[in-house]
Amino acid sequence: MRGTAVSRILKAGLAAAFALNIFSGAALAVDELTLQLKWVTQGQFAGYYVAADKGFYEEEGLDVTIKPGGPDIAPPQVIAGGGADVIIDWMPSALASREKGVPLVNIAQPFQKSGMMLTCRKETGITSPEDFKGKTLGVWFFGNEYPFLSWMSQLGIPTDGSDGGVTVLKQGFNVDPLLQKQADCISTMTYNEYWQVIDAGIPAEELIVFKYEDQGVATLEDGLYVLESSLEDPAMVDKFARFVRASMKGWAYAAENPEEAADIVLENDATGAQTEKHQVRMVGEINKLVDGSSGVLDMDAYQRTVDTLLAGGSDPVITKAPEGATTTVVTDKM
Repeated sequence: MRGTAVSRILKAGLAAAFALNIFSGAALAVDELTLQLKWVTQGQFAGYYVAADKGFYEEEGLDVTIKPGGPDIAPPQVIAGGGADVIIDWMPSALASREKGVPLVNIAQPFQKSGMMLTCRKETGITSPEDFKGKTLGVWFFGNEYPFLSWMSQLGIPTDGSDGGVTVLKQGFNVDPLLQKQADCISTMTYNEYWQVIDAGIPAEELIVFKYEDQGVATLEDGLYVLESSLEDPAMVDKFARFVRASMKGWAYAAENPEEAADIVLENDATGAQTEKHQVRMVGEINKLVDGSSGVLDMDAYQRTVDTLLAGGSDPVITKAPEGATTTVVTDKM
């Protein structure tokens, strides 16, 4: 009789322990998600690193892997090959990829403004875009040239180096052409290359900048894109919604704590190439572009981007207005 009672107690204890383990396992279960960045680890992506560091993804039941990009990494190719669930890309590249057969869909748009601009030496005599004629302009390619080509097309300025046109210098991801006076103007971002020029010893008063945003030809940058097929799965849509919600919480935290956000970025920079001064400054400039965004895509800005790309002259980045390139199903669930 006594042995039976003891046996019952042991069995009950084991059952309770088993149930606790099951419950604990369920509580600890997380959904994995991989994010591919457009470029290397830097303040441009502070919101995502902050969200990971502060536990915002974990609070949403997510285990997020952030993969840095680089000059040899094309996010559309990465996601098409199954190497990521979500990518960060500029809309010109994403729309071009979609037209070429990679069905990317914008699920959220943290960046509300463009940081792209042309930075020129004042000594060249350039005071307005009309003065570009006859000058040499440094332009990034690999899909980043399309806003520039559209801008020149709208100004009626040829880009083939002919009389009354401009000579286009294919610019690497540095500011050397301006420093070495190989170009009169170069492509820069408000948060990165412009400050590299300043740090190289050319003071701001010797420069003149033309922001694409001010010229009416800005295209959307740093959006979040997924493959269209993944949106057919309600569980994935829910996962994406949790990811975007946590990411925007990360961006909000970065806006309130830019120096801490820069430190978090530096902690994740495996290359050790970034400096604290540059990253703090970059996070501050990036916050201006996010501008308190909720992550919802502004359809007026989207249409402006499409119109700009379609107006790219003889070689537009897209040949027709895209269909199905954006969705609100993710942000609607937030």
